[in-house]
Amino acid sequence: MRHRSVLILTAVVTTGALTLTACGSRDDDGKGKGTDGKKVTVVIGVDAPLTGDLSALGLGIRNSAELAAKTANKNNEVPGVEFKIEAFDDKAAPNEGQQNATKLVANKDVLGVVGPLNSSVAQSMQGVFNSAKLVQVSPANTNPALSQGEGWATGDKKRPFESYFRTATTDAIQGPFAARYLFQDAGVKNVYVVDDQKTYGKGLAETFSKEYTTLGGKIVGTDHVNPDDRDFNSIVTKVKAAKADAVYYGGEYPAAGPFSQQLKDAGVNIPLMGGDGIFSGDFIKLNKKAAGDLATSVGEPVAKIDTAKQFVKDYEAAGYKDAYEAYGGYSYDSAWAIIQAVKAVVKDGEVPTDAREQVIKAMSSVSFAGVTGQVSFDEFGDTTNKALTVYKVEGTEWKDVKSGKFDE
Repeated sequence: MRHRSVLILTAVVTTGALTLTACGSRDDDGKGKGTDGKKVTVVIGVDAPLTGDLSALGLGIRNSAELAAKTANKNNEVPGVEFKIEAFDDKAAPNEGQQNATKLVANKDVLGVVGPLNSSVAQSMQGVFNSAKLVQVSPANTNPALSQGEGWATGDKKRPFESYFRTATTDAIQGPFAARYLFQDAGVKNVYVVDDQKTYGKGLAETFSKEYTTLGGKIVGTDHVNPDDRDFNSIVTKVKAAKADAVYYGGEYPAAGPFSQQLKDAGVNIPLMGGDGIFSGDFIKLNKKAAGDLATSVGEPVAKIDTAKQFVKDYEAAGYKDAYEAYGGYSYDSAWAIIQAVKAVVKDGEVPTDAREQVIKAMSSVSFAGVTGQVSFDEFGDTTNKALTVYKVEGTEWKDVKSGKFDE
């Protein structure tokens, strides 16, 4: 990848929890106020894959949330409050995420959590956070059921957890947006659909397929892989026999990159298209024949948004050795939304005893011009920003080819 949002840099891997400790903390009764002129500490938790195959995305999430906290402290955004980050590695595993959620809930200084990356991990965390009335804002989850319930596809939308919010738009929009581009703009009429059976990948493939066939496109075959698979020769053979004009892949870049290269190595010179899960510089690193492949990602290109210019400048100035990647701007905005909600409930540097519950209520009214555009939330906790972008690999970089909003 490399529009400006993805720098090809060496990742510094952080294991376990990164904790920036307090300069004052909340009392045993839950009430917090700085003493001796010190500020009270409010911790923002971060949960993301900081090691493993998806660490490129996870490290960008952690760094961007940390940058928001540092900016808030520098500007004295909430008088009397010092924000700190406590980051946990979920390794993209639901059980790890659930354990991290329990640890974050146990820290009374934590008033909000940014993350996780994976929708499947979010499913394991939502109940823990909701029971503790601790707000969660994901910069990357796209499965619609997380905010609208399992019946969302039939119009039976019910919000499962009032503590859950996200700054990324959902697959209910991303999948169809990709389908329209592939069918209407790229002129692709025959597609082979593959997913990795995870919550994110399966859901994305389903919403893509529904819209694509509605438009008149033909799905010439479907298949499923495991996220850890790296040998796709059997599926490549099926795709070749089906005479597909493109492959749509619901999943993430660690498998998508090798899959795409194996297609080309077998002489199947057709584009592979996926969602934001493959929109990473690492997809290109894993795929020497990625040119022509496509991905959708939430929002407009960060480098082209006026409100993002300061974020890009500050991120580079901070000296992070990891790229902010696809979700950097959304992570910054997620953390900033938590900061604004805290600002709404803290009075004269004093954190109320029911701060967590108050922060959840305040989050519903949060609205500001963020890195990714205007940030606010609807009745389900979903972002009101429905912009999406299609990217194409040109040479060794992702280049944006079309941005817009999907009218449901």
